[in-house]
Order: sequence, then structure tokens, then C-alpha cells
Amino acid sequence: MVITAIVVAAALTGGWFVYDAQRGDDAGPAGAHGPSAGASATADAGRTTGSPVAHGDGATTAPALPDATSAAPRKELTGRTIVIDPGHNLGNAKHTAEIDKLVDIGTNRKACDTTGTATNAGYPEAAYTLDVAHRARALLEARGAKVILTYDGDRPWGPCVDERARIGNAAHADAALSIHADGAPADRFGFHVIAPKSVHKGAADTRAVAAPSLLLATTLRAHFQAATGEPLANYLGGKGLTIRDDLGGLNLTTVPKVFIECGNMRNAHDAAEMTDPAWRQKAAVGIADGLTSFLEGKR
Repeated sequence: MVITAIVVAAALTGGWFVYDAQRGDDAGPAGAHGPSAGASATADAGRTTGSPVAHGDGATTAPALPDATSAAPRKELTGRTIVIDPGHNLGNAKHTAEIDKLVDIGTNRKACDTTGTATNAGYPEAAYTLDVAHRARALLEARGAKVILTYDGDRPWGPCVDERARIGNAAHADAALSIHADGAPADRFGFHVIAPKSVHKGAADTRAVAAPSLLLATTLRAHFQAATGEPLANYLGGKGLTIRDDLGGLNLTTVPKVFIECGNMRNAHDAAEMTDPAWRQKAAVGIADGLTSFLEGKR
């Protein structure tokens, strides 16, 4: 039940009186991320009831009732810049000569990019990563962040892994995230996060960002699992976290950055989830919540 003030004019006295009436509310409770939960709580907490307010001329007016729609939206990320890197590109398969060219990643040279993986039914990793990137961007922008995508379906191939890192560096991003899906054997399932190893070789120097990137990785891991219910990968040690020095997008970063492998596209259960738009929205929520928590200094 909520209390709604009904103001009734008393014509005989020339004054105003406030009466309380109760109404039934058959709406169920909003979900953890549902906007109506915050709006209802704000309205109930700020609701004003009581006696009419008297004025010097003998007139009375009803006490003010706050507008439940006036609550400020979430803007906790105002002033923050986040770079989201959707892994691969649907056009890479048509540009194998370009993406096969080697680029310097500091510790060695690697291919510019790859085509990525796909489910057994043919749903491409590149389609998944761009879709989740769009969903995460919308959530983060609603919280006040400036969000930059390394590409937005607006180029025929690439960008190369070194350019993906440079985009985050040039933006002086507060955090950067590369979204991927794995192509492991079919009996492997679950998600994992990859953080950069502390390296200093050639163009790679992650010494200043290795520690904050590890914090970002563990924070993201917790929030992604909470939002999606996806288990930690049952391979790679079972902790859902690896630290590597062979990925150009991580080796060349100068800002806190991690990769997330959201599941195994070759596993039937994981593939069913990743092809479901509702689950992809959960994945985006987990990503947005993880980045938000990291940037707010929470664990």
C-alpha cells in the first residue's frame, strides 16, 4: 500500500484540508535493475503528509508533495571515459591478406586480427561482440560516461590489435574492455577474464597499468557472474582469470584494460545463451556494472 494525499476543497470554510486515502498497488516489485524500484522508493521516502499550512491572512494551503518523477537519473560516471573494443569484425573473412599482416605487440609480432570464432550453427563471434558492445554502451552512457568504441561496424576489416590499443590510449580512457567469446572444445564452458601481465619490452610497457587492470578483471568477473549466472570457465585453472603477455590489445595498453571471454561458442549451453538477446542484455549489464564498480573504487 502507498499513501496518496487527496486534497479536498472545503468551500464552506474557504480553507483546504488534506485527507489520506489508501490505494491498492498490484504491481510486483521491480527487478534489481528496474527503474520503477528507485522511483517508488524515492516517492515513498519523500512523501509529505500532515496538517494544512496556515498563512498570515487566515488562508491555508496543502503541504507540497514531491514529484516522484523528479529524482535525478544515475550519473555516477560523469566525466569518465570508457573504451569498449568489440572483438574482431564480420568483414575480416573477406580481407584475409590485410588481417594476416604481422604487427608489433612488444613481446613479439602477431597477426593484425583474426576472423574470430562462431557457434556450430554459424552465429559469429563478431556479431555477438558488437551487439553486446552496443548494449553496454547504452547502459554506461545512461550513467554519464563517455563511451568510445574501437569500431562500430563502420569499416570493412580490422582494426588491427595494435590500433585497438592505441584508440584507448589516445582517449586517455579511465578503463578499456575488449569483448570476446571463446572457441574452445565443446566440453569446455563458462567465462573468463584476461588481464595484462606486467611487461616492459619494445613497444609494450604495462608496468603502470598491470595492477589496476587486475583489479578491473576481478571486479568485472564478480559482476558478470552475478548478472548472467554464467559459471567460471571449467578450464584455464577454473578461476575465471588468466594473466597474459601475448595479446597485443593488452601489451600495448597504457590505460587499465582487460579482455572478457563471455563463454564458449562451441559449447551447446553457452552458445544457446549467447544467441539469446535477453542473455546478451544480462551480459551487457554485468559488463556495465563491473566497469562502474571499478571506476567508483568498489570491490
